[in-house]
Amino acid sequence: MNIAVIGATGYGGVELVRFLQHHPHVRSCSLYSSSQDGIDLSESFPHVGEIEGAILRKIDVEQMANEHEIVFFATPPGVSSSLAPALVDKGVKVIDLSGDFRLKDRSVYETWYKRQTASDHYLQQAVYGLTEWNKEKIENAQLLSNPGCYPTATLLGLAPLVKEGLIEEDSIIVDAKSGVSGAGRKASLNTHFSEINENVKIYKVNSHQHIPEIEQMLKTWNERIQSITFSTHLIPMTRGIMATIYAKAKKELTIETLHDLYKTSYKDSRFVRIRKPGQFPATKEVYGSNYCDIGVAYDERTGRVTVVSVIDNLVKGAAGQAIQNLNVMMGWEEESGLTLGPIYP
Repeated sequence: MNIAVIGATGYGGVELVRFLQHHPHVRSCSLYSSSQDGIDLSESFPHVGEIEGAILRKIDVEQMANEHEIVFFATPPGVSSSLAPALVDKGVKVIDLSGDFRLKDRSVYETWYKRQTASDHYLQQAVYGLTEWNKEKIENAQLLSNPGCYPTATLLGLAPLVKEGLIEEDSIIVDAKSGVSGAGRKASLNTHFSEINENVKIYKVNSHQHIPEIEQMLKTWNERIQSITFSTHLIPMTRGIMATIYAKAKKELTIETLHDLYKTSYKDSRFVRIRKPGQFPATKEVYGSNYCDIGVAYDERTGRVTVVSVIDNLVKGAAGQAIQNLNVMMGWEEESGLTLGPIYP
C-alpha cells in the first residue's frame, strides 16, 4: 500500500510514522503538511533520522488521490472535514484521527467543538473505529473516524457493563487523567513546564468535547443510558490516560462474575488485557504500546462497580488504533505493525 499522512508534524502524526515504518504491508508513506512544505521531518523530530519520504509535501488532494490508497488525517479539528470528502469521492480510503466525523449530529458537533463540520452525507457514511466493538462495519469502511483518546479508554472500560445492562443507566461517573502530550505539541500556558510540573489540574469541567462522543456510543449499546459525569485532569507526565469509572450495579454482583464477564467479552481482542481480581493497571504498563489494560472491582458496601482502564493516549488512543483499524479495513492480521510491547520503566 502507498499511504499518506497529513499532519505528520504533530505527536499523533509522528507516532503514525513510527509504526508505519515497520508495517509489513506498507510500501511507502508520504508526509504532508500545510505549514512546512519542503522541510524534512527530522527538522521537527530529529529522532526519526533520515527516512524515505520524510520530506513534507504540500497538500494537494488530486495528487494524493492519484498516488495513495489510504490517507490518514492527524490534524486539528476542522481540517479533515474540509479535505476528506474530496478524497472519499475519488475512492481513497480515509482514516481521520480528529473529531470531525465522530458525531452523527452536526448540531451536536457545532455545540461542543464551536465550529462547523462536514455535511450529513459524510457524517452518516463515517464508521466509528472502536476496533474491538465495531469490527464488522470497519471491515467495509471507506471513511473511518478514529475514536478520541479519552473515549477509547472509557468505552472499552464500560462496554461489557453497558451491553449486559448490569448498571444503573444514570449512574456513570468517569474520572479521567491524561499526560501532557494529549494537549498537542503547540506551546501554551497550561502545558508550560512551570505550570504543569508537580501539579494536577482539572479542565473543561462538564464541557469536554469527548462527552457527546462517549454518550453516543453508550446509547448505541443501550438506549436507556443517561448523561454521564465526565471529568478530565492534566497530570505531569508525558504519555498515558487512566480512566477510573464508577457505576451503581442493578443487582448484587461478585468480583468473580465481573472478572469472568470482562475476560469473556475480550477473549478475542488482541490488545485488551484484563487484570486478575484485585489487580489494577498503571499507565506505565502500556507506555508506547497499543494495549488497553483493565482492572475491575465491586464494592459490596455501596453496590458500585469500579473499572480502571489505561492506555497510551498517542498509541491506542490515536495512531496505534488507527493502524489497527487500517489492518481490519484491509483484511490483514489485526496486529500487523503493532506487536511492539510496552516500554518499561
